Amino acid sequence: MSSALRTRDRNPNNRSKEQRSSMAESSNTSITTTINCGSSSSSSSSSSSSSSSPITHMTEDHLFSILLHLPIESILSFSMTSRRFRSLAYSDSLWESICRRDWGHSCVDALKLPADAKQLSWKKLYQQVCQLDSVTCHKLSDPDDHEGFPRPRASHSLNFVSGFLVLFGGGCEGGRHLDDTWIAYSGNDFRRILKWQKINAGIPSGRFGHSCVVIGDFLVLFGGINDKGIRQNDTWIGQITSHETCGMTLSWRLLDVGSVAPPPRGAHAGCCIDSKRMLIHGGIGLYGLRLGDTWALDFSENPSFGTWREIVTHPSPSARSGHTLTCIGGNQTVLFGGRGSGYEVLDDVWLFDTSEGHSRWVQLLFELQNIPGGLSLPRVGHSATLILGGRVLIYGGEDSYRHRKDDFWVLDLSSMPSSIEMQPISVTSKKLLANMWRRLKSKGYKPNCRSFHRACTDHSGRYLYMFGGMVDGLLHSAETAGLRFDGELFLVELVLQL
Repeated sequence: MSSALRTRDRNPNNRSKEQRSSMAESSNTSITTTINCGSSSSSSSSSSSSSSSPITHMTEDHLFSILLHLPIESILSFSMTSRRFRSLAYSDSLWESICRRDWGHSCVDALKLPADAKQLSWKKLYQQVCQLDSVTCHKLSDPDDHEGFPRPRASHSLNFVSGFLVLFGGGCEGGRHLDDTWIAYSGNDFRRILKWQKINAGIPSGRFGHSCVVIGDFLVLFGGINDKGIRQNDTWIGQITSHETCGMTLSWRLLDVGSVAPPPRGAHAGCCIDSKRMLIHGGIGLYGLRLGDTWALDFSENPSFGTWREIVTHPSPSARSGHTLTCIGGNQTVLFGGRGSGYEVLDDVWLFDTSEGHSRWVQLLFELQNIPGGLSLPRVGHSATLILGGRVLIYGGEDSYRHRKDDFWVLDLSSMPSSIEMQPISVTSKKLLANMWRRLKSKGYKPNCRSFHRACTDHSGRYLYMFGGMVDGLLHSAETAGLRFDGELFLVELVLQL
């Protein structure tokens, strides 16, 4: 696979959770022994006993490397054994490395871009991300600029690639599809009104309910439905280029996938996994049948050719549409929600795990009543986006009565077992569930409740762009459902005291 077709690394050391866990266990053995020996004597003698321990003779570079293999709790315990160790364990350089380990190089590099980045306290930032409890919304739409802004739509795609927002397709009033592509450069001022540029490519053909993911500096688009109800199963590659004379351009080309491809569909879920593959699940196929199959797209060294293969495992998520897939780093991808074959709105969570050399689906079982406010979790047409800290931010969607939502939830699976040995995983502890599911407070601008919008983050994972969707509208004789398409762009910012 060419270097151009690899994603920016959100998991920088490219080790699986199991590898890091085994390294942490072996590294933790020697340090824990020292800690236990020191704690068995009085505080006055602990320094003398620890001074005779082999660990006290290690260089700081060696200790630094060991600490980077340990979980946070062990690092904090290590810091309590002596002043020297406390100074090392609380050093800003160590905590920046921990952030890189847990969040990825691209996130940390993006956080350091602003002018005040030198003032960052990485330990404080890490703690705030773990305790995140609110977001702030900023409106980025210009109400007076109708011609230079994408028209209202839903079930489109919105991606952040190479510093640009890229919007394609979607459905609009009258059930018509759109075939336009828009791009906007974000820069480092995320709260400013963006200037959109329409790209007159003519391809791919108009559609909605397609999936589009970022792999390296490329966009990979699959499937969708046009306004004649025809399901697609074509795969496209998009790439942004910048020219001094003609500005920004985005070129699309059809990807050669050979004779094997997933059945035509729309309203499916898709994401990038393993930094180099596209994963899709479910959707609405021919004759309105909801699908429950899983497919992966592998690329050759030549990015103009790819290979689709179906992944058949048992158990696996039931057939559905309007759900989400979100890669959370390492070997795991999260599937959440959607609408089932009986038109029921779902609230189940599945992990797609690719560790140990093979792929499998694992369901996480939990009771909604054990989660504060959890009865509102079932939804379809929501967004689920990976944010800073490896968590998933879920926003909006609609319930089984088509009541649209405007709530923000964080799904945190960091406390789940790193090695999955049992199926399914049952989460019964209310404390664990409270850490796994957390509803966030929303400040600032109040967007309308919406569903089938789209969202993406910048490279830091701190800023999310959201555009469009279906919102409640005034009832007119021609609008019996009381719905309208929205053309609003707004920014969701994680509230952190940097």
